[in-house]
Amino acid sequence: MKQHLHSGSEPAPSTRSVRDVLTGSGLRLTPSEEKVVQAILADYPVAALGTATSLARRAGVSDPTVVRLVAKLGFEGFADFQARLLAEVESRLQSPLTMLAAKRRELGGETGVARYLHSVGAALERTESLVPLQLYDRACKLLLEAKGEVLVLGGRFSRNVAGMLASYLVQLRPRVVDLGRLSPDEFDRLIDLDRRDLLIVFDYRRYQSDVVAFARQANARKVPVILFTDPWRSPIAEFADVALIAEGEAGSPFDTLAPAVAQMEALVAHALGRTRGQERRRMEALERVRGSNGVTIGAGPQNEGAETGDDG
Repeated sequence: MKQHLHSGSEPAPSTRSVRDVLTGSGLRLTPSEEKVVQAILADYPVAALGTATSLARRAGVSDPTVVRLVAKLGFEGFADFQARLLAEVESRLQSPLTMLAAKRRELGGETGVARYLHSVGAALERTESLVPLQLYDRACKLLLEAKGEVLVLGGRFSRNVAGMLASYLVQLRPRVVDLGRLSPDEFDRLIDLDRRDLLIVFDYRRYQSDVVAFARQANARKVPVILFTDPWRSPIAEFADVALIAEGEAGSPFDTLAPAVAQMEALVAHALGRTRGQERRRMEALERVRGSNGVTIGAGPQNEGAETGDDG
């Protein structure tokens, strides 16, 4: 794994995951140190949860190499590095049940609602700083250049955001598929997928095994993957072409999906800005179909062509 050069080490800010620290640019690593990073990432995070000696043996380097690496990454020592990693794993595995007691005090009282809304706003602000703008450009390019199907997929809760995205995209292009709740029949779709298609996945902590399995098998068939995930990163991030990170922690045991929705809508808006108006004919045709079938209130065969309020 090649690293960009600079003089010296850089700190490991608490806002960055250990994986981000390991893959970040701006580090001058020796070939031996690169071997350690590669060993950790190859079996992340398990490879780094043993002793420094076991990690050195796995990477085929000396113990001092491991010690030098963690210092260069900004940690006080291997114990500090492991403590950060363990804290990250613990946070990643938290469920609403385990967070209930800690969050309960924030939920009650007259200011509970205001406090929660403020926490969601703060999560949205943090999300803005988590993703370089060029990643939206890259995701938009994949979306607009896909010649085949665009499939959207999400987990237990995030499939609702995936469904929203599908509803937007169907107005911009044909062959959009909302996979919804995965079934054996949906896995059968994999045999017809290839590099002309695109898979967009929403997967947030307590990552869902069937969602990860579908994405991994699609990737094996050369399907490009856009991932929406959290700072702890779904395992899909290991092979995704683009990973868009959103903060989810708020003043509730349940993570908020508000930043994920905003991020998804930002991608759609960005795509609209790059389509040069060619989607207009498709949207007009959709409106005629909806008008002919009375899809929205006040619309119907007798009102075809009339402008009506619409939910999308």
